[in-house]
Amino acid sequence: FAQLAIGVLGVLAITGEYSTGMIRSTLAAVPRRLPMLWGKAVVFGAAALAISLPATFIVFWVGQAILSGEHINIGIGQAGVFRALIGAPLFLTAMGLLGLALGAIIRSTAGGIAALAGIVFVLPPIVGLLPAGVADSIDPYLPSNAGGAIWTINPDPGTLAPWAGFGIFCAYVAIAMAIAAVLLVRRDA
Repeated sequence: FAQLAIGVLGVLAITGEYSTGMIRSTLAAVPRRLPMLWGKAVVFGAAALAISLPATFIVFWVGQAILSGEHINIGIGQAGVFRALIGAPLFLTAMGLLGLALGAIIRSTAGGIAALAGIVFVLPPIVGLLPAGVADSIDPYLPSNAGGAIWTINPDPGTLAPWAGFGIFCAYVAIAMAIAAVLLVRRDA
């Protein structure tokens, strides 16, 4: 749910201005369009990371307090745990930036949210309908699966290595941002 929530916030960070017409005021204040996009991306990314990083650790400690009653203890020093605790907020931040880029590309709140939900939640099951050999070779490279590798403690065989998967997800985000930048420069407000 967190990836959907932060992705939707990313979409809303830019489409809210398009829906109200405030984008004209923003572009009047910052006539060069790319600094506006990069500024929104930096501020949104910093805010998303600042909120999700402590939230991840709080949830981990609360979860451990609950699970310790069942004698299930996972220490922060165990293999993969700290990486997952750092990776989850990084993944959420990148997901929010993907939402921001999709919002800038589509310029519609409903369209941006639908595109984000389609890429994250609909595309993986559709790929799963393909023949097994084809699906197995495509599935690890889908945006949510590649990015989600960073917050898995024990990756399954056949999935990408955590940092490699996150790198591929960041490449998707960078491509979406590049498309958003090109379209922002070429289109009217």
